[in-house]
Amino acid sequence: MGPMILRPSRWRTLAAVAVALLTGAADAQDHSVARAWNEVTLGAIRTDLARPTVHARNLFHASVAMYDAWAAYDDAAAPYLLGRSLNAVSCHASPDAPADRQAAREEAMSYAVYRLLVWRFRNSPGAILSLPTFDALMAELGYDPSVTTTEGGSPAALGNTIGACLIAYGRADGANEALGYEPLGYEPVNPPMDPAEPGNPDIVDLNRWQPLSFDVFVDQSGNEFPGGVPEFVGPEWGAVRPFALDPADRTFHERDGQTYTLYGTPAGPPLWQPDGGGGTAAYLWGFGLVAEWSGHLDPADGVMWDISPATLGDLRTFPDTPEAVRQFYHDAGGGAIGTGYAVNPATGQPYAPNVVARGDYTRVLAEFWADGPDSETPPGHWYTLLNTVSDHPDLVKRWAGEGPVLDALEWDVKTYFALGGAVHDAAVTAWGLKGWHDYIRPVSAIRAVAALGQSSEPGAPDYHPGGLALAPGVVERIGTGDPLAGAGGEFVGDLKIWGWRGPDVIEDPETDEAGVGWVRAAEWWPYQRPTFVTPPFAGYVSGHSTFSRAAAEVLTRATGDPFFPGGMGEFVAPANEFLVFEEGPSETVVLQWATYRDAADQCSLSRIWGGIHPPADDLPGRILGIDVGLDAVAYAEELFAGRQPVATEPAPPARSLTLSPSPVRAGRPVALGLGTADGTADVLDVRGRRVATLALRGGSATLDTRALAPGVYVVRAHVGADVFHTTLSVVR
Repeated sequence: MGPMILRPSRWRTLAAVAVALLTGAADAQDHSVARAWNEVTLGAIRTDLARPTVHARNLFHASVAMYDAWAAYDDAAAPYLLGRSLNAVSCHASPDAPADRQAAREEAMSYAVYRLLVWRFRNSPGAILSLPTFDALMAELGYDPSVTTTEGGSPAALGNTIGACLIAYGRADGANEALGYEPLGYEPVNPPMDPAEPGNPDIVDLNRWQPLSFDVFVDQSGNEFPGGVPEFVGPEWGAVRPFALDPADRTFHERDGQTYTLYGTPAGPPLWQPDGGGGTAAYLWGFGLVAEWSGHLDPADGVMWDISPATLGDLRTFPDTPEAVRQFYHDAGGGAIGTGYAVNPATGQPYAPNVVARGDYTRVLAEFWADGPDSETPPGHWYTLLNTVSDHPDLVKRWAGEGPVLDALEWDVKTYFALGGAVHDAAVTAWGLKGWHDYIRPVSAIRAVAALGQSSEPGAPDYHPGGLALAPGVVERIGTGDPLAGAGGEFVGDLKIWGWRGPDVIEDPETDEAGVGWVRAAEWWPYQRPTFVTPPFAGYVSGHSTFSRAAAEVLTRATGDPFFPGGMGEFVAPANEFLVFEEGPSETVVLQWATYRDAADQCSLSRIWGGIHPPADDLPGRILGIDVGLDAVAYAEELFAGRQPVATEPAPPARSLTLSPSPVRAGRPVALGLGTADGTADVLDVRGRRVATLALRGGSATLDTRALAPGVYVVRAHVGADVFHTTLSVVR
C-alpha cells in the first residue's frame, strides 16, 4: 500500500464526523464507538479555549472513562480508577455479567465519556456546538442521555458511575478546575509588551517570561479576546496528579510564597547577565539562532531542500556538549536532520526525492505543527495522527506487534489510554518546569538585547556585553542611506535582522506574502499572526517537543514498529491554500516522515522557524518526552496485564485543611485547621491574587473576613513540602 496520508481535521457541527465513522460514510472501515467518542472530543477541543494543559488532561480523562468501562468487563485487564481510591476519590461499582460483552462495553463507555464531556465543556465558548454533538452521538448509538442512574449493575449505571468518579477526581487532582484552572499565586515579574510597538522598553528581567498586550487577542483555537493581557496558562500545572510519573522524582521549589512542583531536573536554560557572564553567551547564541532562522522563510531565495526520508530522519542521538549542540542546530538549519534512510523497509525500495523550496518547507512546517485556529492543540494533534495510523490498511492491530490481532474497540481503547497518559504527563512535566523557570520568549528577548547594542565588537560605541551578536547577512547595523534609517536618520546605528518581514506588510492574507528582508531588530516578529504572536506561557521547556516525543514513543511501542504504516507518513499542504496568515506555499509541499520519532523531531524544529523557542527549550523537552512516553506506555501495559502498580500512587496527605464555618458570613472569623504542624496559609481570590496571609501555629489560625468581599476564595496552606487547598465561600 501507499504512504500514510494525514489530512487536516476540521470541525463539523453535530455528530457528522462521529456518525460518518460509525456508518461508513467517510472512508470509514471498522471504526469503533471509542473512535467516535474520541472524534467528538477532538471536535469539542477545537471550539474551546486553546489550553494545551487542560486538553491533555481532558483527553486523558476521556480515555480513562473508555478504558475503565472496557476493562470492567475484561477477564484480565485492571481498570485505572474503577475499584481504587486515587486522590481520596473512591470509585467502586459492581457490574452485572453481560449477555453481550461488547454491547455492554460500548454502552458503559458511552455513558462514562458522555457524562465527563458534558461536565467539562458545559462552559466552553463552543458549547453551543459541542453539547448538541454529544447528545446527537448518544442518540445515534441508541442511548438515552436522561438515564442518569448509578444504582444497579447495568452498563449505563456503570458508565454513569465512572463518569461521576472522573468528575470528582478532577476536582481533587490539583488542576484548580473549580476556579477555571486559574493560577493560584503566580504573578509575572515583567510588565506587558505591546508587540505592535517597536522595542521592548519596559522589560525588567531578561530571563523571565513577559506577557503581551493586544487590542484583540486571538488564541490558537480562534477565540477572540478584545483588549487586555492574556495571562500565563498553567504555571502551577506541575502540582496536577500525573499518570505514571514517580512521586519519588518530585522536587518542590518556593518563589514569592508559591510552591512549584517539578518532575525531572534538567539543568535549566542559559541565563542572561548584564556583564556578559554566566550563561549570557549561550543565551545570545540561542535567541540569535531564532533570528537567523527567521531568514529561512522566503521561497524565492533559491534554496532547495530534499525533505524526503532519504535525507531527513533517523536521528539516533542528541548532542550532549555545548559545541555539539551548536553543530547540531547549524546542520539542522542547513537541512541536515539525521542521516536519512537507505530504503523504505515496507517496500524495500529507496525513498523518492522530495525537493522543495526551503521557504515553503519551513513555513508549512511552522504552520502545520503550530496547531493554529480550528486545531485540537498539540496533544490532540497526536490523537489525530494516531487515528490516521489506525486507519491504514497495512497496520496489523497487535499490541506491540505481538500476540493476537485486536478488534477495533480494544485497539482504540488501549492506544487512547496509553497516549492519553503520556500527553497528560508531558503537560505536568513541561508546565511544571515552565512555571518554575518562567523563561523568556524570543520576541521579548531579541527585542530587549538588540536595544542594548551589539556584543561582538568591544571597542565600538554601541558595544554592550549583553547585546545581540553581529553576524554578516544576519544581524548588522543600520547605516546612513539604509531604507531602515528613518526619515531623519533616527535609526542609524540601530541593529537590523535579515528575517521574515512581519504582518505589517500583509494587507490580504489570501493574496499577500511578507517575504524575507532586513527589518529593524526593534520590530522583529516571529512567524505568527499579529493577534497571537507567541503562546501565553513561558518557554522552557518546549511543550511541543515534550508532547511530541512522548507521543512518538507510545506509537512506536503500541504498533511494535518505529515506522509509519507503509514506511512513510505524509501531509499534503496544497499550493496557496494551506498557510493561514499569508499566501502560500508557492508550490504544493508534502511533509514526509519515515518514523514517529522523525515526525516529533520535525515538530521540535518547527518551533524555532516559527520564532517560538530557542534550542535551549527544545532539546530538554525531547529528552524528557522520551522518559515520559516510555513510562506511560509501560504503566498502561501493567494495567492491561491485570497488575496495578503502586509506585506511582503518591501517599495521601496525613492531614487535610479544614475551615469552620464555610460558607461564612462576611465579617465573621473562620478557623483554619491543619493537624498540629506549623506552616503558612494564603487566601487567594478568583484571579489568583493573594488577599491575605496567615501563620499556622500548631496547625491552626483564624482568618478575619471583614476585608473580604462576598465570593469564592482559595485557601492554600504550606507545611514543609506539602501543599493543601480548599475553597472558602464568603456570603452576605
